[in-house]
Amino acid sequence: MSANAPEVKRITTHTLQRMKASGTKISMLTAYDFSFASLFDAAGIDVILVGDSASNVMAGHETTLPITLDQMIYHASSVIRGAKRSLVVVDLPFGSYQSNGDIALASAIRIMKETGAHAIKLEGGEEVVESIRRIISAGIPVIGHLGLTPQSIYKFGTYSVRAKEEAEAAKLRSDAKKLEEAGCFALVLEKIPAALAKDVSVSLSIPTIGIGAGPHCDGQVLVMHDMLGINTEFKPRFLRQYLNLHPQITAAVQQYIADVRSNDFPNESESY
Repeated sequence: MSANAPEVKRITTHTLQRMKASGTKISMLTAYDFSFASLFDAAGIDVILVGDSASNVMAGHETTLPITLDQMIYHASSVIRGAKRSLVVVDLPFGSYQSNGDIALASAIRIMKETGAHAIKLEGGEEVVESIRRIISAGIPVIGHLGLTPQSIYKFGTYSVRAKEEAEAAKLRSDAKKLEEAGCFALVLEKIPAALAKDVSVSLSIPTIGIGAGPHCDGQVLVMHDMLGINTEFKPRFLRQYLNLHPQITAAVQQYIADVRSNDFPNESESY
């Protein structure tokens, strides 16, 4: 590295805390491989989430439930090699932490040791506090996740907005405080009313990261395939699509096929 090259500073959990304190919004995107992790990292994204959404967008499953711990470790290992600055957080997949704190801790340790990631994320409120405490006691940072929790989709029966009724909203507020007290360094709030997300964000000293939770969270997260327009079927209200890659990729592949069949590719300048 050149002596004049700028120092690369890693985003840490402390960085996110300072961002909340200063009012600087936190940007988070999902990634599942080396190439996109490298692109997002170089672009300046604060946090890369290796989401269990890989079950949907990478493996084609209907829900996040089928993805395994081994598969999450594979994706996370690929991402961490591309992330030089971003904080890399990995989802604990369904079945790897719900049973008890011992299993949760063992799963978290595997991810940290085998991937080099910086933190883990898990879904749930009061019912997972024991597991969160066990994981944090081992020195592993944890992000909580409340609201719509996709691993519980068969319990909810729908992907509609959560906590619209006061009873569920009150539980979410209580759970958020309990996750903070247990030691979570941040909290994802998914698909809840914006006013509730604002209340929770103001009440906590730790950052909140919203997805479908309005503008008042301390940061935002989107799935890369959604915001880049690779997916075409998933179009919730909260999604802002920054590119429309699906038709562009389709057109490029079709042009390649045509060039190969017409013997236009490779031409003389593309040959040795």
